[in-house]
Amino acid sequence: MKMSRLLVLSLALLVAVAFLLPACDKPQAKKDEKGGKTPTTQPAKAEPKEEPAPAPAPKAEPKKEEPAPAPAPKAEPKKEEPAPAPAPKVEPKKEEPAPAPAPKAEATPSDEPAKDTKGLVELKLELPKPLFEGTPKNIREKNLRPPRKGPRDPLMVPPGVTNVASGKAVTSSDSEPIIGELKLVTDGDKEGTDGSYVELGPGKQWVQIDLKDAYNIFAVVVWHYHREGRVYRDVVVQVADDADFITNVRTVFNNDYDNSSGLGIGNDMQYLDSFEGELIPVKGLKARYVRLYSNGNTSNDQNHYTEVEVFGKK
Repeated sequence: MKMSRLLVLSLALLVAVAFLLPACDKPQAKKDEKGGKTPTTQPAKAEPKEEPAPAPAPKAEPKKEEPAPAPAPKAEPKKEEPAPAPAPKVEPKKEEPAPAPAPKAEATPSDEPAKDTKGLVELKLELPKPLFEGTPKNIREKNLRPPRKGPRDPLMVPPGVTNVASGKAVTSSDSEPIIGELKLVTDGDKEGTDGSYVELGPGKQWVQIDLKDAYNIFAVVVWHYHREGRVYRDVVVQVADDADFITNVRTVFNNDYDNSSGLGIGNDMQYLDSFEGELIPVKGLKARYVRLYSNGNTSNDQNHYTEVEVFGKK
């Protein structure tokens, strides 16, 4: 109970103080001695300032009159020139009839493809020393290529082409050669001396090289027997995909002009064997097996092979 009374008294005091505070803040006005009114002070009247009169504007001078421009001289009338005499009439030229168009010449197809040496390199061959013995014979053969003057034309092939026949296995239609062994055909020795060539029996014979894999072939070079000027007859070179020459057989050289070997009539010429060998372009045909035929020569009926190189790449 005492606490509640104290709270009530405290609140009453706070209310009383709240009412008394505004009354204390107002100032009491001083009363006038006579009437008790507070005198009011009036502000003094401001005297007007005299501004100086503006200076008179300068008188504008009268504009001088410019003299009138002199009148333009009168243009003299243009003298009329006499009209030119009329040009003589040109007679129209008689049109001559146009000549009849010449008949178009029919294009003859070329068997040779266009030469494109872009990106190709020259095939470099390692040739043996010339090893010709005896007096050249007067050879009279049909379809014989005339002797060449100057160096052989270069053969252009893709970069990276190598002799893929080097050291590869060789088989033959004559299993028992008269002289030498079949491995001499790919041993790299093409000098033509004794012991560097193999001699097969008379008649049509062949040697065959297994490249062990299919290659794109660009050239075949063959040396028969260049110690003596000879012409080897019915030279035929074929490539195939199988050892029996049944699948995809393609002939890349054939100078059998009368089909005496039974492999078809060839369009290539017979040639005189030399230390340069016979370079046969193949144009990139893909094959694994290469077979070379011959049918005797102008000196005897035997068949000889000193070296065969096959240039290709995968």
